[in-house]
Parts: sequence; structure tokens; C-alpha cells
Amino acid sequence: MPHDTASQGAQICDRSGNPTADSCAGQGKLLGLLYGTAPGRAALKVLTKPAVSQLAGYALEHPLSTAAIPPFVLKKHIRMDDYAAIKYRSFNQFFTRPVKPEKRPIDPDPQALISPCDAKLTVIPVDDNTHFTVKGAEYSLPVFLGCRKCAAHFKGGYVLIFRLTPDDYHRYCYPDDGTAGKTRRIGGVLHTVNPVAEEHGIKVYHRNTRTVTMLHTDHFGRMMQVEVGAMFVGKIVNHPHGERIRRGIEKGYFEFGGSTIVMVLEKGAAEIDPQILKNSGNGCETIVQYGSRIGRAGAV
Repeated sequence: MPHDTASQGAQICDRSGNPTADSCAGQGKLLGLLYGTAPGRAALKVLTKPAVSQLAGYALEHPLSTAAIPPFVLKKHIRMDDYAAIKYRSFNQFFTRPVKPEKRPIDPDPQALISPCDAKLTVIPVDDNTHFTVKGAEYSLPVFLGCRKCAAHFKGGYVLIFRLTPDDYHRYCYPDDGTAGKTRRIGGVLHTVNPVAEEHGIKVYHRNTRTVTMLHTDHFGRMMQVEVGAMFVGKIVNHPHGERIRRGIEKGYFEFGGSTIVMVLEKGAAEIDPQILKNSGNGCETIVQYGSRIGRAGAV
């Protein structure tokens, strides 16, 4: 049975395991309509055309788009006290706003595994049959990483899925000191629906754009960090990096439309917070913040 971390029907819990409301519950219904129905997939074929994507990008960068900011803040219950009081020139500038550093402190313990972002977190053990859902698309780990050999290396470890919603801070960081390999981009794909595919039980109609980076960390061994955006539109902005990386340093940010980070850990690399594991086992996502501890270094 695949784990669906993109479903808004999933319960959301705080770090103590207490259920909390999801201020972005309508997002999952929209994904279901777009990806789960024939009219929705037909609409996606239009919406994902380059010309339409470019027009949408222009609209989000236009000064008139700032009119959407106040109702967005109100509807999504965004705590603007966490951010510097500046005048935004566009909706996208608002969406990628930097947070006040003191509002997202990095856990000082170098043995602590930190969250790379604000998100709703689900942790899944990796085995030969591991499947999970991100933004409405089902993946096996080899398909998600675009590399069967890489996926095999992480058997017995964990997949950590950080689902960002519009109320979250949309910048993300490196989870540990170490070195970073070259980032690979895997483009998005929208599959054609046909009766033959249906007869063979193929229910996957799209794959999202991903950027995949191999990290060789000082405290958690080899790790994969993957950012997931829209299918075709470039909503993932990663900063250029040298070979050496530092824990808590910003790796990049999502523009409007990008919304998930996945970390893949080796077997024994980390001991995940027991409450987070319990929540995940109960089908509940856990609210986490950029720089906060979500586990400790293991034996790797």
C-alpha cells in the first residue's frame, strides 16, 4: 500500500502528537481534480504548455500581483511577524520572502538531524516494495531518484517527505556539514490516458520535476536531498554551491508552485524522533520547522 503524503485527508499533528487543523485543505482537492479526473488531465495539458507557464510566471512577477498578498495572508493564517517588514514588489517576492534568522534558529547540537524546511513531515522505512506519493504522483524509490543503483544503497534506511503548504516558509537549507555532488534535474512528464494503460492497472498519469543532490555528510553518511516542483515550470531555485556545504546554510527556495523536499537516509544513519515515527505510522504528518531537530545521528 503506497504512502500518500500529498493527500489533504491525512491528519496533521504537532510535535507532541496532538491533531491540528490544516489551513490548506483545499489544495489536495484541487490536485485530485487535476490529476485524478480526465477533464483535469485535459486541463493540465493546456496549463503546462510553455506559453501558459511563461504567462503565469509574468503575472506573479507583475506589480499588480501584490493585490493578492493581503487576502492570501489572511486565508492561510501566515504569521507575518516572523518576516521583515518590507514592501513587496510582486507576489513571487512575497512568496519567497526571507524569515528573520531568530525565528528559525538552527539546533546547535551537531549530532542533531535538522529539518531542512518548514513542512509537514512523514517518515517511511525503505524496503524493496517502498512506494510513496508526492504531489499526487506515485513513485518507487528508483523511479523517484532516477537511479536504481542509488536507490538500492538506501535499503533499510528512511525516506523523509517534507510537504510544504502555502503557509510555510519556502526556503530550505542543508541538513549537515559535508560535501555535495552535482545536482541532477529530472523533468516532469504528463502521461496520456489510454484504455490499454487502464487495463494493466497503471494509475500514474504524471511525474513532477525534481532536482536531486547527493550529499556526503559529516554525521549522517551519504544522503539524497530532492526538491520537487511543478511538472514543467521551473519553480525550484537552487543556489550555486561549492563542493563543501554547511549545516543550516540556505540551499535554495521554492517559487509559487514548488512544494516538497525529500531526504533519503542510509540504514542506521539517524534515529528519528520517536513521536515523528509514531505519527507517521498512524498516517499522521508532523509539523516541523526549518532548523529544528527531528532526530539524532546513528551508527553510520
